[in-house]
Amino acid sequence: MNDVKSVLDNSKALMEKALSHLELELQKVRAGKASPVMLENVMVDYYGSKVPISNTASVNTQDARTLIIQPWEKTMLTPIEKAIQAANLGFNPQNDGIIIRIVVPPLTEERRKQLTKTARNLGEDAKVSIRTLRKEAMESVKTLKKDGLPEDEAKDAEAKIQTLTDANVLKVDKYIEQKEKEIMTV
Repeated sequence: MNDVKSVLDNSKALMEKALSHLELELQKVRAGKASPVMLENVMVDYYGSKVPISNTASVNTQDARTLIIQPWEKTMLTPIEKAIQAANLGFNPQNDGIIIRIVVPPLTEERRKQLTKTARNLGEDAKVSIRTLRKEAMESVKTLKKDGLPEDEAKDAEAKIQTLTDANVLKVDKYIEQKEKEIMTV
């Protein structure tokens, strides 16, 4: 029974990790409001090596539509500006010699639909991960059964794994529904 418990605990932990990953990815999907997370994947050329923008500057929101980037060094203004443009995020950074200001443009209907599609794809990827984890857990239970685990305990463990999977797939659906609503709100 101890082995069954470890299979269940491991599956639960890994499924929660998949949900956490989905939440992080969904934060990166722009919903019309300015957020420092939007620039998280921007890589800046810092003295010959590529580093995340957060290693070269502080990124904050001024208001719902404006991001402010304050470089640690003034010499980094131009490389940061170029990196934001190269990231092709649809932003037009404005460098005033001290800070870089980005006014996040309102989303068009077409762009909203694209972002909704992106969110759905992220949700589908999370569901695939969860189902893969279910499959691995079920195989572990079958292995334990071959090694002498009683049939009723094996069936009980499989039912628990399925319940856990269903609950996590429902959470994914809720996250996606919530993000779609956020994206489509004008």
